[in-house]
Amino acid sequence: MGHGAAPAKNAVPRISLDADNAARVATTLQALATPSRLLILARLREGPCAATELAHEVGMEQSACSHQLRLLRNLGLVVGQRQGRSVVYALYDNHVAELLDQAVYHTEHLRLGLSDAADGDGDGDGDGGSGADGGGADRPAAR
Repeated sequence: MGHGAAPAKNAVPRISLDADNAARVATTLQALATPSRLLILARLREGPCAATELAHEVGMEQSACSHQLRLLRNLGLVVGQRQGRSVVYALYDNHVAELLDQAVYHTEHLRLGLSDAADGDGDGDGDGGSGADGGGADRPAAR
């Protein structure tokens, strides 16, 4: 989607948002509104990780990381599996990774001042121009 490309074959179907599922979606998005949780999810996007190692890798105290993991688990974003004396966490499924990827992509897109709908020029580069030279008049020139 966006940038003039056709939707991917595995694109998520658009489901209408009603009052019932709006509350559930809002709760999930609130879970993503904390930098520490985003760091945990980003690390788990790379693969499963033991809770103690995860806390160290994201720079958190073990107790704080465990608290965030419990919340993420209760929301269905991560799963934990006991292995001996430790619990190894992983993302619940690929949807969580895709949600994180889309959020990161969107914020980077905003930071760069890009828009999928820039002038509707259809060349997919978001510059309003007509080619790869990036000569669109709607953005300041690079310095």
